[in-house]
Amino acid sequence: MRAFLVSLLFLTTAGAAAQTSYQTDASHALIMDYETGIVLFDRNGQEAMPPASMSKLMTVLMTLEAIRDGRLSMDDELPVSENAWRRGGAASGSSTMFLEVNSRARVEDLLRGIVVQSGNDACIVIAEALGGSEAAFADMMTDRARELGLESASFANATGWPHPDHRISARDLAEIARILIRDFPEAYGMWNEREFTYNGIRQYNRNPLLGVFSGADGLKTGHTEEAGYGLVGSAVRDGVRRIIVFNGMESNNARANEAERMMRSALSDYAIYELLSAGDPVDHQAEVFMGEAERVSLAVAGDVTLGMHRRARRNMTVEVVYDGPLVAPVAAGQEVGRLVVNIPEQEPQEFALVAAETVERKGLMGRIGAALAHMIRGN
Repeated sequence: MRAFLVSLLFLTTAGAAAQTSYQTDASHALIMDYETGIVLFDRNGQEAMPPASMSKLMTVLMTLEAIRDGRLSMDDELPVSENAWRRGGAASGSSTMFLEVNSRARVEDLLRGIVVQSGNDACIVIAEALGGSEAAFADMMTDRARELGLESASFANATGWPHPDHRISARDLAEIARILIRDFPEAYGMWNEREFTYNGIRQYNRNPLLGVFSGADGLKTGHTEEAGYGLVGSAVRDGVRRIIVFNGMESNNARANEAERMMRSALSDYAIYELLSAGDPVDHQAEVFMGEAERVSLAVAGDVTLGMHRRARRNMTVEVVYDGPLVAPVAAGQEVGRLVVNIPEQEPQEFALVAAETVERKGLMGRIGAALAHMIRGN
């Protein structure tokens, strides 16, 4: 396997080492670019963690999908069972929208009760309506998460109440947020509502970004003793949207400070770079053995789009890696190697390289001559 440093137009001269990633006290943290889904910063972001009420994003997603599919409507009125009232209502002492036992509540109100008030009672009412029981609904949540490719997700309830089997990664929480923003724009405005009054009781959105950070419009806080204080947040500025997720802060104030600091860094310090488009050449030709041509030009098979801290770009390096020499015939478009991009404080990222043109195999006499030359050189 051979590796060659290449000089592409987007490379700059390496500069002095500098901090090129966000620094945080959160136990788990992740910054995602909404448009591309590229992860810009990751601290234990792939590790399953207790999400507390942040997992209510999945409960809301399941509800909105049911509405989209015609299994529910915003105007449907669902029954409030004694179980929902006792385990999630005023009797529970937990986050609640203060539903009354044996009453009925509109789906639209229940959604606001979850989104704005973090109501556990609202989650259980939804779960019992869609799954028959909260446990069955939790299984449905896990199954749906697997269908969406959220491999870390394992749900034991609809509320985020502590349970050893209730886990999800920051990366997968960010992806759920991305789906909610992309697929349900008509409902997304709920996440930006500052207050909601139900049953004569006004409650305020706990998201510390709303009304404080310009462009912030969602999504969900979480807190338990096990998980600490966390947030899934999103904001948009100048047409660029970022999603942040963090968990494990020690206090409500620490969460508020971290939310603003991380979102500011997400929008100011990180950028998406479209370095190459599919078919663009790289500054290296691969050797070809037994070919009509001794070398073949290389091109990237797909777009090369990367996200990184703005200061990291100056220290980025790019390598062409292939097992060579290639043996003719080589067909145009044939994958022959990898473009490896090394970014400070990130895992290397690889992109397929293909032959830019066809190189036919030499005729018999040419192959004999090439073999003799190869023997003489001792290569």
